[in-house]
Amino acid sequence: MEHELKWNQLKKQELKKVEEYAKGYMNFLDSSKTERECAKEIIRLAELNGFKDIEYYQKKGKITAGSKVMINHKNKSVLLFVMGTESLEKGFHLVGSHIDSPRVDLKANPLYEDGNLALLKTHYYGGIKKYQWGCIPLAMYGVLFTKNGKIEISIGDKEEDPVFCINDLLIHLSAKQMEKKASVVLEGEQLNVVFGHIPVKSEEKDTIKKNVLNILLKEYGIEEQDFLSAEIEMVPAGKSRFVGLDKGLVGGYGQDDRVCAYASLKGILEITSPKYTACCLFADKEEIGSTGNTGMNSKLLENVISELVDLEGEYSGLKVRRALKNAKMLSADVNAAYDPTFSDVMDKQNCAFVGEGVCVTKYTGARGKGGCSDANAEFLHEVITQFNKAKVVWQTGELGKVDAGGGGTIACFLAEYGAEVLDCGTAVLNMHSPFELSSKFDIYMTFLAYRMFLS
Repeated sequence: MEHELKWNQLKKQELKKVEEYAKGYMNFLDSSKTERECAKEIIRLAELNGFKDIEYYQKKGKITAGSKVMINHKNKSVLLFVMGTESLEKGFHLVGSHIDSPRVDLKANPLYEDGNLALLKTHYYGGIKKYQWGCIPLAMYGVLFTKNGKIEISIGDKEEDPVFCINDLLIHLSAKQMEKKASVVLEGEQLNVVFGHIPVKSEEKDTIKKNVLNILLKEYGIEEQDFLSAEIEMVPAGKSRFVGLDKGLVGGYGQDDRVCAYASLKGILEITSPKYTACCLFADKEEIGSTGNTGMNSKLLENVISELVDLEGEYSGLKVRRALKNAKMLSADVNAAYDPTFSDVMDKQNCAFVGEGVCVTKYTGARGKGGCSDANAEFLHEVITQFNKAKVVWQTGELGKVDAGGGGTIACFLAEYGAEVLDCGTAVLNMHSPFELSSKFDIYMTFLAYRMFLS
């Protein structure tokens, strides 16, 4: 099957919209390096567009059609609702993405000194190729609680900031290392972050460690014991960039899954009075199985729907169950784009291509569809019919050949309620790497798809 780029379908005015959307998306990427930073940016943009925290409506005692409701869940997950003219019991339209990305987290006792360096011990988060994280500039983001209160840190992305680095072995001495499998070329316990080098003038031990602790105390009010309860993440430093001489691709960290998160956010910000309530869910912890109290394996969605049904009046548990069962949901997550350099793991007839539009994925999973939500043919037909009517350019795609590997999304957790669920998102190159690539055309079509579905 021959694949043609769909750029030539766009008129001049539409191409201008693609460019404007890409620039806005890149700004979002640059301000959303972690799930906390991403949640903060989503809330900021939502508030600018009239969304109010659910507590505002709880004080009023009711919600009505057109109410814009926001739920900030522990500063790591966010839900946005635009209430419809129909009751929630009749169902709602949800686009659910995740805002966490693979990264390297600090351990509880990270700081030590060795070899005239101050170093930080880490534990990687999510599925990464560990060797990709050596020898690249890293930024540090996180939250600590000191005796003076909460401290938020962001070091490495401002022009004047220092950056950090995980060392790798020099090629001259790496004969044995080069014989290892790629999974252990850099091992988990070797992902130690270079944190400092200058010693203080002292006869005591660990003078370099003491110096960086002095800097932390002076500039941030942080003491070593504060790391024990901290959440600190190391992510690639630097801004997103256009890629290619024609600037046709967006390159940057965290596009899985912030490309879908931004598209759904932009979509719901343009919704005013839908028939069925529109909802965008931005979840945490997808990259480690959606576990924990901010992941989709929690009762977050169910609890929030219960609150909203109560604000509609005449609450009942049955109405909550009906609302969830009657819902229609897009699991907004990325899929693997065809890479001609690594074509052997792709079924070219059934994979997604950059520049071919938003990717509709009937099922994900590993090998025998393990752990997936296999969408009903009826719902898949309904969605693509609506895409065609709205002139949304779409394609289908699978995550590689049957036994090549695989992966999952939050679709299976949404489907537990009996709702109709379909995976739908952007095709990405270099997925889970420090620098992922997406097509400007595809990210714009993803936005159009979500906006249509929500409305």
